[in-house]
Amino acid sequence: MSVLLAIDGDSFAHRAYHSMPKSVRLNAVVGFTNMATQLWQAERPDAVLVGWDTLESPTYRHTAYAPYQSGRIFEDSIVEQLAILPQVTEKLGFFVGKAPGYEADDFLAAAASAWPGHVLVATSDRDAYQLVSDRVTILAPIRGVSEIARIGPAEVRERYGVEPEQVPDLIALRGDPSDKLPGARGIGPKKAAELLKQYGTLEEVLAAGRFASEAEDLRLYRRIAQMDASAPLPPLKPQTPNWAEASSFVRGLGLNQLAERLASVA
Repeated sequence: MSVLLAIDGDSFAHRAYHSMPKSVRLNAVVGFTNMATQLWQAERPDAVLVGWDTLESPTYRHTAYAPYQSGRIFEDSIVEQLAILPQVTEKLGFFVGKAPGYEADDFLAAAASAWPGHVLVATSDRDAYQLVSDRVTILAPIRGVSEIARIGPAEVRERYGVEPEQVPDLIALRGDPSDKLPGARGIGPKKAAELLKQYGTLEEVLAAGRFASEAEDLRLYRRIAQMDASAPLPPLKPQTPNWAEASSFVRGLGLNQLAERLASVA
């Protein structure tokens, strides 16, 4: 069965930016490209899609809930590199998922839904556990991408105490500090998992009369936590990476060492 590798571009770019010395010119570009190349070499997928946020355009999440992701301030250097990276991705011969109103996560969800074979979702964002199935596995980097945790349904159950499809309900109930979602008052991860084990879904929890005064807020948090599989994808099909073209492009950015590395893969 054919394999698609779907990469959370922003997650990997930020990981590269903060793990590599700032003295390295275009460190996020260098780190991301190295990580994506290593992943391709390790997994040999039939196609690669990289999803990207559009920072200058709010999503329905930001519009529906003003505190969503508020307070996040990015240094100019990472913002400049995030503008370059989709071009690097394209030159590599990978598919690019990017559109106003959508986040990188949404393209991962759309790809997992659209691809007929196995999907490997590379991200350090645990919200993506909601995508896991017998066909979809999360590749979660532990150190760079030299060590990868493979997350399937059993690992989601072991880590969260819920089924993958219950993850958005879990996030709504327990909250998510990184996205500024407060969750239900007085409910932590363990209690949220227990409620979902008992009732099955957030809607059933609310139907049982729990959290009546917070019901609409909790529904909103769930909608925010749910990845949007309707994100507009390019037509996905088997592809061959274009290492030589990518090498030429990054050389034009003055990244000669990276250019040599890509040329050697070619």
